[in-house]
Amino acid sequence: MNVLGMQTLFVKEVRRFMRVPGQTVLSPLISTTLYFIVFGYSISGRVAEVEGSPYLHFIVPGLVFLGIANNAFLNSSSSLFITKIQGTVVDLLVAPLGPGELMAGFIGGAMVRGLVVGGLTWAVAGLFTGFSLEHAWVAAYFLLIASYVFSVLGLLAAVWAEKFEQINFFPTFVMLPLTFLGGVFYSVRELPAPWSTVSLFNPMVYMVEGLRYGMLGRSAFSPALGAGILAGVALVATAAVYFVLRSGYRMKA
Repeated sequence: MNVLGMQTLFVKEVRRFMRVPGQTVLSPLISTTLYFIVFGYSISGRVAEVEGSPYLHFIVPGLVFLGIANNAFLNSSSSLFITKIQGTVVDLLVAPLGPGELMAGFIGGAMVRGLVVGGLTWAVAGLFTGFSLEHAWVAAYFLLIASYVFSVLGLLAAVWAEKFEQINFFPTFVMLPLTFLGGVFYSVRELPAPWSTVSLFNPMVYMVEGLRYGMLGRSAFSPALGAGILAGVALVATAAVYFVLRSGYRMKA
């Protein structure tokens, strides 16, 4: 394993998004904070509690998840896709880096960005609601698994995409609908049929509910069930990315 090369790629990825913190960190933080203020204060006047928690507290884990998912995906997808468009992907292909090392560098950098934005979102929300962390290890697991899964999915999207509009296909037509059906702003238990059943097949539900259990101590589903399902999703996604990077699919001229 080329540890030095992997570390260099990871540091490059972190430095890349830290060069423009206003765009990569501050902008998504402001967007997520606006979600909190608009949805939280407009709905909390009508809905006092959800599953035993004040509504403002209830939506915090979901907003933290949004910050992590969007930014982890955007970081890995944009970074690899730009190297393809600019032709500098050749430098990666000729470097002594295997598929696993490339994945570690790109995914590690994307996870850092996602976790930074998610952590800042939690800190800002805490100024309004106070800080709550009932099960720290459970929250840490779901924070890490969410950032990892979306970092991997970002790499998959970047490998598949050949045009700029294609790179936006996944966040627009997959992530956005699943997010709003993922229980971020409401309890999935309150959904009418058949959406309550459909939501059981949405992995984002288990990410949000797992975070909710870790932060608030309440969840619509068993955190152990969610942890197992998400571990399976992570393994499948990892295997898919490893395969496409090893085969050179849409990477070689």
